[in-house]
Amino acid sequence: MNSRTKGKITLVGAGPGDPELLTLKGLKAIQSAEVILYDALVNTELLSHNPTAKKVYVGKRLGKHSKKQSEINQELIEYALEGKQVVRLKGGDVSVFARATEEIQYAQFFNIETTVVPGISCYSGIAAQNKIPITKRCENESFWVTTGYTCEGVISPDIPLAAKSSATVVILMGMSRLSNIVEEFKKHKPLDFPISIVQNGTTKNNRSISGTLESIEELVATHQISNPAVIFIGNAANDAVTQYDNLQNQEAIWV
Repeated sequence: MNSRTKGKITLVGAGPGDPELLTLKGLKAIQSAEVILYDALVNTELLSHNPTAKKVYVGKRLGKHSKKQSEINQELIEYALEGKQVVRLKGGDVSVFARATEEIQYAQFFNIETTVVPGISCYSGIAAQNKIPITKRCENESFWVTTGYTCEGVISPDIPLAAKSSATVVILMGMSRLSNIVEEFKKHKPLDFPISIVQNGTTKNNRSISGTLESIEELVATHQISNPAVIFIGNAANDAVTQYDNLQNQEAIWV
């Protein structure tokens, strides 16, 4: 097949949840797509920007994968080889825990053009929305972003190292390992060390709780906080917003 007849694959970061946090470049890519393959954490309101494009859900959540990654890779290639303009729409930013490299490398094997449109990452976007200062002059001078568990399904080995650090620690996909995470931090930090968790960040269902290593698990159980959520550990969590505008249907709990 002549390369000029091939389509193109564009990986687009959809942002942290609020549909208005999509970049202009991301919007243009969505509007020009013929096929959109979108993830579980993508706000489906974004799909309305292109009513005529074919939409394919390829979301993966813990224990619930609509398609294997190999199947997603193959589907991207099939549409591109048909000459389609394909958008791969991912939550947050495509470079953060989004398996973008696998899809790009697979496309390169077939000599298919790929481009990347960055998005606002969930860790920074959600922190900003909830007024959690990941960095703060003379106080929080670095930050550590890690996943809660590895591809083998065990707690990330970076978490015990992060627990020793003075940095703000941001943990994505960590709710299923919260007890293990808290246990590791208790080895190096006092029981009153601050921690905040934000569920459905930047959306109209944004909820947050703030507490300590000693209280956080009870708070999570009491207020039924679950995925999708981001965990913030460190002094930055002390600055988490404790009140929200009720008109936005947002809720925060501080204990």
